[in-house]
Amino acid sequence: MKFSQWLKDLDYELLQGNPDVEVEDVVYDSRKARSGSVFVCTVGTRVDSHDFIAEVVGKGVTVLVLERRVSVPEGVTAIFVHSAREALAVLSAARFDYPAKRMVTIGVTGTKGKTTTTHMIKAILEACGKKVGMIGTTGIVIGEKVTPTANTTPESYQLHQAFYQMAEEGCEYMVMEVSSQAFKMHRVDGLTFDYGLFTNISPDHIGPDEHENFEEYLYYKSLIFQRSKVGIMNGDDEHFKEAVKDASCKLYSFSLDQEGTSFKAENIRYVAQSDFVGLEFDVKGIYELAVRVNIPGRFNVANALAAVSVLSFLNLPKEKICHGLEHLSVNGRMEIVYSSERCTVIVDYAHNAVSMESLLKTLRDYNPKRLVCVFGCGGNRSKDRRYSMGDSAGRLADFTILTADNSRFEKTEDIIADIRSSISKTKGTFIEIPDRREAIRYSILHAMPGDMIAVIGKGHEDYQEVNGERHHFSDREEILNVVQSTDFLERQSK
Repeated sequence: MKFSQWLKDLDYELLQGNPDVEVEDVVYDSRKARSGSVFVCTVGTRVDSHDFIAEVVGKGVTVLVLERRVSVPEGVTAIFVHSAREALAVLSAARFDYPAKRMVTIGVTGTKGKTTTTHMIKAILEACGKKVGMIGTTGIVIGEKVTPTANTTPESYQLHQAFYQMAEEGCEYMVMEVSSQAFKMHRVDGLTFDYGLFTNISPDHIGPDEHENFEEYLYYKSLIFQRSKVGIMNGDDEHFKEAVKDASCKLYSFSLDQEGTSFKAENIRYVAQSDFVGLEFDVKGIYELAVRVNIPGRFNVANALAAVSVLSFLNLPKEKICHGLEHLSVNGRMEIVYSSERCTVIVDYAHNAVSMESLLKTLRDYNPKRLVCVFGCGGNRSKDRRYSMGDSAGRLADFTILTADNSRFEKTEDIIADIRSSISKTKGTFIEIPDRREAIRYSILHAMPGDMIAVIGKGHEDYQEVNGERHHFSDREEILNVVQSTDFLERQSK
């Protein structure tokens, strides 16, 4: 392939050489440089890869993409661009021959609900017999194969490589979480989603290494409506008007509370049975459907409505959509791991006070005999999180078990002591069991009929991080071990 054929969608200046040179790949890591590859020089906070030009040329690289006007050896083709990360995205798409165009693409952004909503969309599509690729918090998912990623939205090269693999393996649809950092760092530049979904927005990811302020955060999130053919926004969000003001796509909205939106959830019912804990509601508006969702919580009405809103455009059988929602399971997101007349055990990723408050208030809607909360806090993180989560647990749970959660380089006992200092100021009842396995076991073996137990903080994670090492640990696995144990079965029979 000639390099010039990859440049058709890129604004650039030719500094020297011939753009018709033959190329095979795009790299941005000097360790992967080789003959036939285009090396994109990026400028990071710690590393400027322009400093590795001599090294990569020595490895046989003859094409450079520069973000700074630096001197390069003779015989090397060099172009100048204003954004190397944008160039990387555009060139990566070209290198894999624009694989996203071979599928229906659905991008989901928002502060909360991205993971749950993408899983819902995937589950419904699969219930309709479609093959789906998914990218997000759980990694790159193609069929049964899951490839972990460092970021919710991977680097652009990895994205297009994944799109190519999905298309080659017969995926008809691709659904992905799109983080604000993905927009800011140009990871999705040059990609136009068939459908762009915005779940909600609230202050988050604001700090030195993320976004300067909320306005910047909102700006990058709202770019979904400039990178999609059809956009769908949460009409209940207080920032709705700001989020859609620069939209260039056809726009729709969904709501639980507002009249006049394209899709509306009505007649919301909370259902708690021995074999089903979840929701029922009716979809009204430009699409009508009666649905049953086996994940608890009002916010999951919004997530399910958002998923149905997108899928309403795809001409899918309504009965298949209903089946997909009723039988879905989202790993670590309000996941009902066990349910019987004795107790219901839920795993959730809530790891800050806002998420915890939302979760516990939601579970209150199901009128449990007792609401039991098992949680800890991560080490080497803000202590404010410990204090605020301790306060929330004390106020909203009937009984709390304080335990470990990725203590990292701190002592679990010290973290629990910080949580204790705030939960002690409430009227909440609590105990401390530092071993998370034992804490989970205790919560289930001592459950009273009608209890709802929330094991929170780790969600889908399958490890405990202690002193720089990760050890396998899954809340879900531990719960299943307990409910299948002789001790539990004997108590069930009494």
